Amino acid sequence: MQWIASPESDADNAALEKNLWSAADQFRANSGLKAQEYSGPILGLIFLRFAEVRFAAQRAKLEEAGASSRRGSRLDEPAAYHAEGVLYLAPEARFDGLLTLPEGEDIGAKVNEAMREVEKHNAQLAGVLPKTYNLFTGTLLKELLKKISEIPASTDYDAFGRIYEYFLGQFARTEGQKGGEFYTPASIVRLLTEVIEPFHGRILDPACGSGGMFVQSARFVAEHQKRAADELDICGVEKTDDTGRLCRMNLAVHGLEGDIRHGGNVNSYYDDPHTATGQFDFVLANPPFNVNAVDKERLTDMVGPGRRFPFGLPKPDNANYLWIQLFHSALNATGRAGFVMANSASDARSSEQVIRQWLVEGQAVDVMVAVGPNMFYTVTLPCTLWFLDRGKADTPRADTVLFIDARHIYRQVDRAHRDWTPAQIGFLANLVRLYRGEDLDLTYGGDDAEGKLQEVFGKQPAYADVPGLCKAATLEAIEAQGWSLNPGRYVGVAPGEEVSDEDFREQFETLSEELERLNAQARELEETIARNVVEILEA
Repeated sequence: MQWIASPESDADNAALEKNLWSAADQFRANSGLKAQEYSGPILGLIFLRFAEVRFAAQRAKLEEAGASSRRGSRLDEPAAYHAEGVLYLAPEARFDGLLTLPEGEDIGAKVNEAMREVEKHNAQLAGVLPKTYNLFTGTLLKELLKKISEIPASTDYDAFGRIYEYFLGQFARTEGQKGGEFYTPASIVRLLTEVIEPFHGRILDPACGSGGMFVQSARFVAEHQKRAADELDICGVEKTDDTGRLCRMNLAVHGLEGDIRHGGNVNSYYDDPHTATGQFDFVLANPPFNVNAVDKERLTDMVGPGRRFPFGLPKPDNANYLWIQLFHSALNATGRAGFVMANSASDARSSEQVIRQWLVEGQAVDVMVAVGPNMFYTVTLPCTLWFLDRGKADTPRADTVLFIDARHIYRQVDRAHRDWTPAQIGFLANLVRLYRGEDLDLTYGGDDAEGKLQEVFGKQPAYADVPGLCKAATLEAIEAQGWSLNPGRYVGVAPGEEVSDEDFREQFETLSEELERLNAQARELEETIARNVVEILEA
């Protein structure tokens, strides 16, 4: 199925974002710093601007309440702000005060002090905010403060979050491959959350980057008329200290708190700071693909039923099936997981195939979605979205897996990048709901998503296999395909459609990636044989 949406944007918001980014780019050019050195300070100022907008709104409510209260004013009680998920800002920490500083002042020192004051009165931000503003001239900082002040105080909560996410995405582009470590495009994350439906419970991301999975989960909750801070218990792990701080700042921008363990020696392969096994309702993640050199000897005590790696350690020097098992084992008896994975994991052979077979036979794999190229800022390769559901075994779909081919559903943002529109995300998510026998939820995607569902599945939409789009495959059919979880093997091609050059290129890239992995396994096997021969000859 092909559905290529035309580019659309909120012109006013897009102009504001572009204007802000232009200022940030000038800031970089005139500071002589690398992206990772100036991105934190810029995000810190955007964070402070939004924190002040929310602080001012809550302060106005407290003033009004105080005028009619016998208790008196609570304007300067941090607890009165924290109770509403708002950061308390001391006078020295307020954006407007920094904006009016004369150029003769040491503005860098004043901004650093403002960040310390924010941390002092808001415990969840201790040690998180940037304090390197002394590296910039007062003139540069003054100009940047002016630009950021152009974000209207009337900008709503969600729009401010989108500006923050826009900057995260732009920094991801600027930093190239490294940027992919902290940012997953919002449309990918939104589909993950729509499918796992995190209404209430404990949620884990053991490779949490800048926290986009948590933010989108909170947005999902808010759109269903609940307060995310009351409904979600957020837990994350991030190996890189700077990125972990970025995550905590991102949560605070959105009025959220979480238990984010980061930096130092924390590494999700070896460490389990949240004692995760069997404890989570939801897992969301975009882990690094095809990581090698994991020290498997350190994992041997974590192998076996009821442990972190219940199906054993894969033999290839590749961490994909370590991640997949970590996600699976963290779920409770009814938990759901959604995560991004390299295409090669869907067809990997040898011990990885055995692990995949156990996952399928254990009725944990719920949905597989093939995603086309250019959806990520830092890599062009296609990928696959995996969805696990530990509660699926007690449903009519226990012995089937839904495969969706979404490679030809996208919006072309620019020549090199694609995303999904809300309607496309709503359509795909509700396709899954039809398969599960759930009611449609058109909160996201609205009438456009509903129209497409009716076009494909009838006026009263009901799930059916659609060549070129979706197939509910039985376990027997999956076994016949060597336990492959590659949607292309099951969905087929719609009548009248031909395999395009792009399809061929994707297939060729996937096969090339698999060939590279097989060659690596062959070299490993050769080395093992050579060592054994030497040992025999020396015996």
